[in-house]
Amino acid sequence: MTSRSEGLPLEPLWQAPETVATDGVEARGGLMPPALAERFPGDLAVGLVPERPTVIANFVSSVDGVVALGPSEPAAGGGEISGFSESDRFMMALLRGIADVVIVGAGTVRVGSRHEWTPRRVQPALAEAFAAWREELGLSAQPTTIVVTASGNLDPAHPGLSASDVPVIVATTPAGAARLNSRPLPANMKVEAISCGDRVPAGAILELAQRTGARLALCEGGPHLFGELLAARLVDELFLTLAPQVIGRDANLHRLALVEGTSFGEGRGRWSKLTAVRRAGDDLFLRYRFEP
Repeated sequence: MTSRSEGLPLEPLWQAPETVATDGVEARGGLMPPALAERFPGDLAVGLVPERPTVIANFVSSVDGVVALGPSEPAAGGGEISGFSESDRFMMALLRGIADVVIVGAGTVRVGSRHEWTPRRVQPALAEAFAAWREELGLSAQPTTIVVTASGNLDPAHPGLSASDVPVIVATTPAGAARLNSRPLPANMKVEAISCGDRVPAGAILELAQRTGARLALCEGGPHLFGELLAARLVDELFLTLAPQVIGRDANLHRLALVEGTSFGEGRGRWSKLTAVRRAGDDLFLRYRFEP
């Protein structure tokens, strides 16, 4: 399918007076190389939390709030939701470009059967510009991929998990670790059993990221993983692309407001503050900061 919004700049429409608090707060990002700045006028900076990795999340949503099509269409990913928006892929690359680690759930990995969670995968023509930016920021050549799976049901030969220059850590349970360690693993992959039970707690995921030295973690879902991090009050910012389509049909759909398997009881929801709005064609790019 032909990409929408090919090459369009992400035009700034509105920004809060202080998108990043500057009083003694270290920030990641800032001005970017000219090849990237042509597509993203201004700067992109994320304030860093001193005591733990800052967590930002990135999703694309349809106008009616669908972020994933669910088991009824198991091969469908963010491209189907965005209408294969090239500008959405550029935003994804920018956020990966400033992240130390990209956190994804096993379901997201299985849907992205040929994907790799790096800037170069979604913007190959700008791979050198992203590499130069990461070097300027003092970051490793590629962000570390952290895959969260309780069961260990992953294919170690997945292209996004076996690229030799992309560090991969699988965060799992003891049972999941045993399952994975019974198979040949690529040299770039480590398996970490960070749970004593049958699930992987959100806090343990962040502790694992912190042990790698990460200051900025990017969560790319799925919705269940995002919901777990959100319920644990560990998400600091959300970058949400609003794609101009309405799914509008009865299916097993995932929505950010109704995260399957996660209970948002009284007091567990999070209020957020809109801090920036950009536009590329008919796509809107919204940025929210969560209240402490």
